[in-house]
Amino acid sequence: MDRRPQAPHRALLPQGRDRGMNVRLYLAQRLTAAVMVPLVGLHLAVIVYATRHELSAADVLARTRGSIAWALFYGIFVLAAAIHAPIGIRTVLTEWSPLKRRSADGVAIGIGLLLLVLGLRAVAAVVLP
Repeated sequence: MDRRPQAPHRALLPQGRDRGMNVRLYLAQRLTAAVMVPLVGLHLAVIVYATRHELSAADVLARTRGSIAWALFYGIFVLAAAIHAPIGIRTVLTEWSPLKRRSADGVAIGIGLLLLVLGLRAVAAVVLP
């Protein structure tokens, strides 16, 4: 029997399967953040370009319609955001709300699916001819 004193915070750490899940979610969130950083930069550059050149919505759509490159760019952006944001929301809900982990998981999954569906609809509206 191990008689070494346990750190008081050790009991608060997830154990077993929950611990592995938290590590995977942590890594997924960091990976999606790394993917989104250059995408956010390019997205902001596009916005600055469009506003400086006083492009209308019709002008922007004329440039993006039928473009596989823009579809891939914004499709990847939406996918990364739809994974990244719900993980953060799940973390906030489990740490700061009275929700149980399972309920927080359900809310996070629902928000992720909503972001994915709405984001992909927006991408389709911008790039489909």
